[in-house]
Amino acid sequence: MTIANFQFILKGVRQTRANMLGLMQGLSIEQLNAIPQGFRNNLIWNFGHIIVTQQLLCYSLSGQKPVVDKALIEAYRKGTAPDGFVDEAAYQELQSLSDTALTQFETDYAQGMFQTFKVYPTSYGVELSRIEEAFQFNLAHEAMHLGTMMALKKLV
Repeated sequence: MTIANFQFILKGVRQTRANMLGLMQGLSIEQLNAIPQGFRNNLIWNFGHIIVTQQLLCYSLSGQKPVVDKALIEAYRKGTAPDGFVDEAAYQELQSLSDTALTQFETDYAQGMFQTFKVYPTSYGVELSRIEEAFQFNLAHEAMHLGTMMALKKLV
């Protein structure tokens, strides 16, 4: 992947996260935690999930330690659902991590930290075999969750 292509994908991920934050702006913490009928999760879970998934796709599959806390990974990884009320402080932590974890990934990628990669067949039907593929797929994954969040917002 060229540096220009990486920067374009990074810009897309940053914009997707900004769109998510904008979508949640002005909602109460109760609305962010609400699980509408017919859904399994809420706005906050979707937001935490995209942060954690990027870490797992990029760091864990490359044999590196994620930069977010293990408890956060366990709470928001694939297959989980909201487990209790997320308070304002935890929400603010997610807001901060959405930027800081991505900035750290940008630095780590530029320093060549991701030299190995464990092939991963996604549930989407795409097999990832390189860090660049994982980061490209991550953008699609985050966009998909933005769409889910748009639907959720209409119901809270």
